[in-house]
Amino acid sequence: MTANPGHEKSRNVAGLMLAAIGVVFGDIGTSPLYAMKETFSGPHAVALDRGNILGVLSLIFWAITIIVSLKYVIIIMRADNRGEGGSLALLALVSHAAEGHKRLPMLVSALGIFAAALFYGDSIITPAISVLSAVEGLQVAAPHLEQWVVPLTLMILFVLFAIQSHGTDLVGKMFGPVMLIWFGTLAVLGVKNIAHAPSVLAALSPHYAIMFVYHEGWHAFLALGSVVLAVTGAEALYTDMGHFGRLPIRLAWYLLVLPALVLCYFGQGALLIHDPSAIASPFFKLAPAHLALPLVVLATMATVIASQAVISGAFSVTRQAIQLGFLPRMEIIHTSKDEMGQIYLPFVNWLLMILVMVLVVGFKTSSNLAAAYGVAVTGTMVIDALLVGTVMLLIWKWNPRRVKIFIGGFLVVDLAFFLANSIKIPDGGWFPLVIGGILFTVLTTWKHGRQRLLARQRKDAFPVEDFLASLSDRVPRVPGTAVFLTGTSEGVPIALMHNMKHNKIIHERVVLLTVQVEEVPFVPEENRLENRLLAPGFHRVFLRYGFMESPNIPKALAHARTDQLGFFYEPMSVSYFVSRETLIPLPKEGLAGWRDQLFATLARMATSAMDFFHLPSNRVVELGSQIEI
Repeated sequence: MTANPGHEKSRNVAGLMLAAIGVVFGDIGTSPLYAMKETFSGPHAVALDRGNILGVLSLIFWAITIIVSLKYVIIIMRADNRGEGGSLALLALVSHAAEGHKRLPMLVSALGIFAAALFYGDSIITPAISVLSAVEGLQVAAPHLEQWVVPLTLMILFVLFAIQSHGTDLVGKMFGPVMLIWFGTLAVLGVKNIAHAPSVLAALSPHYAIMFVYHEGWHAFLALGSVVLAVTGAEALYTDMGHFGRLPIRLAWYLLVLPALVLCYFGQGALLIHDPSAIASPFFKLAPAHLALPLVVLATMATVIASQAVISGAFSVTRQAIQLGFLPRMEIIHTSKDEMGQIYLPFVNWLLMILVMVLVVGFKTSSNLAAAYGVAVTGTMVIDALLVGTVMLLIWKWNPRRVKIFIGGFLVVDLAFFLANSIKIPDGGWFPLVIGGILFTVLTTWKHGRQRLLARQRKDAFPVEDFLASLSDRVPRVPGTAVFLTGTSEGVPIALMHNMKHNKIIHERVVLLTVQVEEVPFVPEENRLENRLLAPGFHRVFLRYGFMESPNIPKALAHARTDQLGFFYEPMSVSYFVSRETLIPLPKEGLAGWRDQLFATLARMATSAMDFFHLPSNRVVELGSQIEI
């Protein structure tokens, strides 16, 4: 009996929806833990009265509607790079479209890189504030354990980062069901409390948001700095689009996540109208006292899942940055044989853990951390709006007037939230900006340094034609294949010149191999390898990969057809020759000299080509060279 294709398709969409609920919505789904609380009890709290409660609820509802439902879910998710989303994927897409426009490529590149840099700041703050805010529920469920909030948070975070090297497949299978229970709980608690004050639903009208801003003025503007906490994680919908697809994410948002969040926020508003003293912990006060401890456990599980998603996102963005040439090579470990997207980067993992724990110890409470949270998120939202505006003009070919209306409207909202959060810079908002500034410097320094280095190598390289012409019959040809890795597509690799100079031999087959990363997520296998015959026994081979792929040279050569490669590939007869450059910065004044020193330091920290390209260690010959920069 033949399966029903429509049924199969719907089942796949349902499965992807469940997976998306567990991964994509963790960050925004745990915002009810602290968003309302910070608005009425944070550093710039507004007065707790009925009018203000309705005004804040209206602001939250319309912020979610405009920023998440309209901007990200409907519009930005259309701007995919062959199915992939995220700042660097959007940068690769826009950079290609901006070619030929004066100064636009440079501006687009700077915006995309800074958005990626801000993402790392978000990756540090999210685990800290999420887990800490959940464990703080002990102050309601078990007040005598209050002094254990920070130590317990640190223990949970340590375990979370420690298990990364084992992969997240087993834990990942729990994500969807746990978050399904979480969002169901949010909805039930919200409905239960709305029943005590149903008039709170009037805040669905934008009238209350407008009147709140009109009457409160400056205080309402400051409140935006806390209201924006309700939309943190919106960019994850776009970043994780490649894993689940547009449709499952959109369905999960509109059918479950959005209603659950709105009901929970309005439930907290109804509770505060009914009992203003609940502002100390409006989320955990939603539940009856005897259910407070189970709610703390569930909230902790939800925040761990939200943190896991952000950590995995940091791994993915780092790999993209490496492949696109913004970061030096790092060790990338695949933790699953079945899922190519499940990767682990030890250096990133442990650095994140240290910084997250420093934040928890330094800020001590989720309220203190909330001041640091909004700046990175709102900065990314502004950049995303500008980049998608470029997509509208250059790729979608929208009418400029239409683009101005959409992007102008989004920027008014985004900039209002960003400026409101800028007030919090002295109270902790400086942290993501400092992290973003440091990483922006690292990303741009490495990109610029590699471009200069490759240009220098191309300029100094000995022409292949002259090299081939200089070879005489007196140079012995030894059996086997020599693969010389080179970063440029012109000239003779330094390793080949050194091999000739010291060993005075040439292999019967010489392959000059260059790995190129395209500005697309994945390269089809049929386009992976290109072979150019330079002379009998001499080949120039290009291996092409997407920025979401991890290069594996032996695997690519083994899978290539003999007619495509130009010779029969026998692994045990291949020797790989790589050149390890030692960079020597020349004395310079000011910024140029400082950045050269940084570039040289990063180059020394880079993982070897042997490890990064998965070359067999017993078949690698490494030859050193010194280059002055």
